[in-house]
Amino acid sequence: MHKLIIWLCLAAAGPAAAQDTMNAAEFDAHVTGRTISYYSAVNPEYGIERYLPGRRVMWSRFDGVCQYGVWYESKGNICFRYDYDPEPKCWAVYDEPGGMRSVFVNRPDGTEIWEYPNRDDPLICNDLSS
Repeated sequence: MHKLIIWLCLAAAGPAAAQDTMNAAEFDAHVTGRTISYYSAVNPEYGIERYLPGRRVMWSRFDGVCQYGVWYESKGNICFRYDYDPEPKCWAVYDEPGGMRSVFVNRPDGTEIWEYPNRDDPLICNDLSS
C-alpha cells in the first residue's frame, strides 16, 4: 500500500512539473533587439547572439568570428540556420525565472545552455568589414 501511495503522488506531480517550451511569439518577444550571452555546465562562455528584426541573428562563440543566420519555429522548437551550415540547430527553449534555458534537440544527449541574467556583453565580430 505504501508503494502505491508513493506511485500515485509521483504520477500526480508529473504533469504539474512539466514545462511548456516557448513558442515563436514568446521567443521573439524575449529576444528581439537584444544581445544575449549563454553558458553551459562545462563552458562559462558558450556563446553570444544578437537578435535582429525579421528573425535574423548574429552568433559568436566569444572568439570574434560571427555567423549570420535566421531562426524559426519547427515542431515546437526554436531552430537556427546559419549561412555557413545549412543543417538547422534546434533547441527546446524554456522561459525560467533566471532567463532562458535551452536544450539542444538534434542529438539525444543534447547540450543544455542558459541565458546569463543581466549580462551585457557586446558582440564583437572581427571578421566583418564595415
